[in-house]
Parts: sequence; C-alpha cells; structure tokens
Amino acid sequence: QVQLVESGGGAVQAGGSLRLSCSVFGVITSNLCMGWFRQAPGKEREGVAAIYTGGGRTSYADSVKGRFTISQDSTLTTLYLQMNSLKPEDSAMYYCAATYSIGERCDVDSGMKYWGKGTLVTISS
Repeated sequence: QVQLVESGGGAVQAGGSLRLSCSVFGVITSNLCMGWFRQAPGKEREGVAAIYTGGGRTSYADSVKGRFTISQDSTLTTLYLQMNSLKPEDSAMYYCAATYSIGERCDVDSGMKYWGKGTLVTISS
C-alpha cells in the first residue's frame, strides 16, 4: 500500500524558511512524478513544485519560483520542499503527491494518484 507522510509544517514569520519532508512507502520510486501542492481556506488546490524522480527535472509554479526548491534524497524515498522568503500568502495546507510518470512527463499540473494527508504552514506578517 502506497503511503505518503508529510512533516515539517509550522508557523513562521514572513521572510522566514521552512523545509517540508515527505516520506514515501510502498512504491518503487524511480519513475514517479512527485509534487507538492497546497490549498488555502476558500481557495482551489494549486501545484507548487514537481520533480521527475527518474532524472531530477523540476517544475515550479510562478508564485514560488526562486523561493522554493523541490528535491529528493539519494534513496528516492524522501521528498523535500525547501521554502525560503515565505510570505503570508504561502499559508496553506501542503500536500505531497505522486503518480507514475509516462514519458518522463512531470509538472505542477500533472494529475496525481497518491496523496498524503498534509502538513499545515502558517506565515504571519
């Protein structure tokens, strides 16, 4: 059974940093599209960052480019999202997600099959 377990959320002031982690269980991770998504109260869920685990190619939403970095560990069992220069509008529940990649396609708009339960990020001004 595939499980994605997020951690690392919390409350920080604007301008601060957080690193989210996502541990992956129950799936071979060498050909996945994995990503971070977020949803704020009253807003639609949006893709934040994505990575193709087979080669490390990344994709970012325009709103986080230059501030967020998605990465994976060498064993491909943990996904990270380093978030710097945080803004109040980054406040949301952040979800880790994954799906099998077809033709190495992977971007923030990719449909995901597996989802974690989320970790809350709150940025105060």
